[in-house]
Amino acid sequence: MADCIFCKIVSKEIPSKPAYEDDRIYCFHDLEPQAPVHVLIVPKKHIASTDDLEPEDQDLMGYMVMKIKDIAAGLGLENGYRVVMNCGEDGLQTVPHLHMHLLGKRKLTWPPG
Repeated sequence: MADCIFCKIVSKEIPSKPAYEDDRIYCFHDLEPQAPVHVLIVPKKHIASTDDLEPEDQDLMGYMVMKIKDIAAGLGLENGYRVVMNCGEDGLQTVPHLHMHLLGKRKLTWPPG
């Protein structure tokens, strides 16, 4: 999608600090981190939100979830981490491109918001 900021980050039109990349996903450090480690895991395919997932996205979503442990290990999150997905306005999704927040390197509290 031409006006999507995450699509522009994935295509390197907008610079970012990468944490992991392969042919299906791009992971980069959040500009406004909520924990010492806060990265965003973004599919390279534009999907606006979890509400926009289609049956053909099942493989991609499973792939993203399975990569979390590898990305977390690469970031030194051996003591645990949190994965968050926001959907829609009330869910505080601020960028209309599906993504996961991976947070760690501190004791996280509950409830989160």
